[in-house]
Amino acid sequence: MPFAPPHFDGASSVFVVVGAAVYRAFVTFIGFGEHAIDFYDGLLADNSKAYWEDNVTVYRADVRAPMEALLADLEPEFADFGEGKVFRPYRDVRFAKDKTPYKTHCGAVIERGRGGGAYYVEISPAGLQTGGGCFHLAPDQIARYRQAVDSDLHGPQLARIVKKLRATGWEIKGQRLKTRPRGYPDGHPRLDLLRHKSLYAVRGWEPDDTLHEPECLDRVRAAWRELRAFNAWAVDHVGPSQPS
Repeated sequence: MPFAPPHFDGASSVFVVVGAAVYRAFVTFIGFGEHAIDFYDGLLADNSKAYWEDNVTVYRADVRAPMEALLADLEPEFADFGEGKVFRPYRDVRFAKDKTPYKTHCGAVIERGRGGGAYYVEISPAGLQTGGGCFHLAPDQIARYRQAVDSDLHGPQLARIVKKLRATGWEIKGQRLKTRPRGYPDGHPRLDLLRHKSLYAVRGWEPDDTLHEPECLDRVRAAWRELRAFNAWAVDHVGPSQPS
């Protein structure tokens, strides 16, 4: 098999040749590749196996490898919170009406367990997005979340955290009940928070030069630092699911 010249991407890399195989050891994040957004623009237009196979080298070099390097550079500061992973590019279409096979974004997360707080980052045609909090809550987690929100000690603490995040440019999102949850009065001072079945914060940046530069790491790190209090609250009062 002929040797192909290496493609240098959004991670400063060292190439090691062992026999006929080439292995890449990532050193540091230097930005997402120049074709990252174009790759996803094309996938939006043609979400097919043919497009994927024709462009998978672009995905690996300009999207996946930089995302792995970005996560590796963030882990020393945030690894105490949990284990980091880059999500697979394939959609689970078993029970979905939309049968398009590939995700139109690449996401990575550091978390201890689903729902109990998370640090998230994503690249897509919309640009860069960061987020954190309780993205998906199992029934036992929802029960602990509402118990903490109802508390006169822990509930106001979360309300202050959410208020500060909103004031500094974060969007507060999550699945919500249309009415009050059973067992709580209409006049509860934190009824809006009690309605949530998931609660998380997101902040995004449209595609720009920073996305392709080392400063993108600083942008994500600074955003994740702003989420520390939110995630600490989630760890203390929600935690990973513990089904009976």
